[in-house]
Amino acid sequence: MKINETGRVGAINNYQRQIESQRNELDRKARRKDEVSISAEAKELLQAQGVGNDPERTNRIADLKSQVSTGTYQIDAGKLAEKLVPYFKSYTEN
Repeated sequence: MKINETGRVGAINNYQRQIESQRNELDRKARRKDEVSISAEAKELLQAQGVGNDPERTNRIADLKSQVSTGTYQIDAGKLAEKLVPYFKSYTEN
C-alpha cells in the first residue's frame, strides 16, 4: 500500500491552475470596455447626407459626449416614456 502517491500532488496543481486561468479570463472580460467604430464608407454616407455639416448638431454631440464621460448626463424619464408608448402600443396590438 502506498501512502504518499506523487501523482496526487500534480492533480491538485492542475486544479489550481484551472481555477487561476478562469479568474484571469474573468479579469480580462471585466477590463474590456464597449467601443463603437464607424467605417469609412459610413462616414462618407453621412457626409453625403450633410449630417456632419451642421455646427449646432456638432456642438450638441460634443456636449453630450462630455456629459457622458463625466457622468453628469441625466435622462428625462418622462420624455423617454412618451417616445416608448407608441412602440409598446403597436407591439401589443399585433
